[in-house]
Amino acid sequence: MQTEPMTDRQKEILEYLKYAQRTTGVMPSTREIQHYFGFASQTAAMSHLRALERKGVIQRRPGKARAVVFPDELDREEIVDIPVYGQIAAGMAGEVDQEKEGCISIDIASISIPRSARTFALKVRGDSMIDAHICSGDTVILEFREPRNGDIVAALIDGETTLKRYQVTKGKPYLHAENEDFPDLIPARELIIQGVLVALLRKAA
Repeated sequence: MQTEPMTDRQKEILEYLKYAQRTTGVMPSTREIQHYFGFASQTAAMSHLRALERKGVIQRRPGKARAVVFPDELDREEIVDIPVYGQIAAGMAGEVDQEKEGCISIDIASISIPRSARTFALKVRGDSMIDAHICSGDTVILEFREPRNGDIVAALIDGETTLKRYQVTKGKPYLHAENEDFPDLIPARELIIQGVLVALLRKAA
């Protein structure tokens, strides 16, 4: 419960934290806060965060870096940690790093999936899906489930992984790029769907 009123600057920082959490799924670092507000040092950013925590408007999650919750939103939010597994090519199919790189914390209500959904995240590399508004540097949230015709998917095609639109024509599945400079990918041996796109995260400019 908040016991002290916030200063105008603290209100601005709180709104920035909420915006960053909502749009990227993670808290900005103290360096990012410093640069955004023009503070002379990261120490100033840390002091404001401590003040916000002392006043009860943010709570840090023990053992989790850059993870906080906002008590005034706890009644309507359900935060889950989604593992991030490297990058995925949104270009020609390529190898994907399956080593876990960390997690992003996200309100699952904001992406309209049940808590029971099995999800993971990948960072996009390339621009073959640009016409679907998926850009290089974005993070895609995917769910382990069977795809429907027209879904955007992470797929293993002939041993290489890519992000494309799943299409079925005359009973034959293939992968379609949302960029006319890239060809459709037709499997020669195998096509395994690894996940179906359920959300897209993009860092604020």
